[in-house]
Amino acid sequence: MLGVLYAALGAFTFALNNVAMRRGVVTGSVLQGMALTVPIGGLSFLVMTIAFGELHQLVVFPMAALIWLACQGVVHFVVGRYCNYKSNQLMGVNLTAPVVQLQVPFAMMLAVVMLHEKFTVLQAIGSALMLGGSFITQGNTGKGKAPLTAAPTVPSQEELTQEPLAAPIPRPIFQPRVFSGYIFGLGAAMCYGSSPLMARQAFLHAPDISTAAGGCLAYTAATLFFLLILLKPGSWADIKSMKRENLPWFLSSAVLVAISQAFVYASLAAAPLMVVTPILQLSLVFRLFLSQLINRDHEVMNTAVLIGAFTAVLGSILVSLDTEELTTLLDLPLSLADFLHYRLAGD
Repeated sequence: MLGVLYAALGAFTFALNNVAMRRGVVTGSVLQGMALTVPIGGLSFLVMTIAFGELHQLVVFPMAALIWLACQGVVHFVVGRYCNYKSNQLMGVNLTAPVVQLQVPFAMMLAVVMLHEKFTVLQAIGSALMLGGSFITQGNTGKGKAPLTAAPTVPSQEELTQEPLAAPIPRPIFQPRVFSGYIFGLGAAMCYGSSPLMARQAFLHAPDISTAAGGCLAYTAATLFFLLILLKPGSWADIKSMKRENLPWFLSSAVLVAISQAFVYASLAAAPLMVVTPILQLSLVFRLFLSQLINRDHEVMNTAVLIGAFTAVLGSILVSLDTEELTTLLDLPLSLADFLHYRLAGD
């Protein structure tokens, strides 16, 4: 039960992190957000490493593990995060989330190609649902969000003699830039999908090392790489021009992403992967409701978004579940179980 609670809190805080970052990049820049989230994430993992008494493990990683962790940190925390934040800025969390969720079938594809893991019919169905859900969400995005207007009325004689009132100022209409947002969303999905494979390779070379220490090293590499990006002319000027109103959103996002990762680690330590992984997919649903509470004027919300999001969640659950354990749990007929078990690829 504790693992389920941790997983649900991890999904919720991860969704809240994305919504907070989305609010910050409405009037701020992606670079400003990353200037806070990357270093603070590294500090958070350093604190966790110290708290768990694992600081000494930072100097005992084999060179091969260090290289894999460095690559994982740069790909996930710099390149992937930039693509994710940029996609959020261009078309909002509601449209971006199902696209980024394609990281799950992409990770499966890499596992099949590079690690020769099995890919079953059930996982193929889940991948198709996720891909379909990401396209469904884009259904009515071109219409934007028009402000509500009252029906016209005929003015009375008394109203005609009065001073005319100032016309109400309509709220800005959010027009998503779907094509470019989709490209960055796919980039984030590919980075996030390849990241676990790199982390797994690292821990294969260092099986007795803690995940907190590994995360600390990955964040260190990401922070150093991000510092190189700041050498680009104009980068520091961009960061220094951060508006005061955006600072709380960027800071809260930086803290929330570290908290969500801690909850994920805690859930995996307390519950089986088959239980934790489907619950983590609920992050996409949490994002829909949180974005309506916090970013209502900066998101696209319609029937297509809801249907696509829930379709993507269902697909991600099917992809992430173990086929054999699922068919046993549901006590499916033998013919159906054999069909879902059928391997399309892998050893």
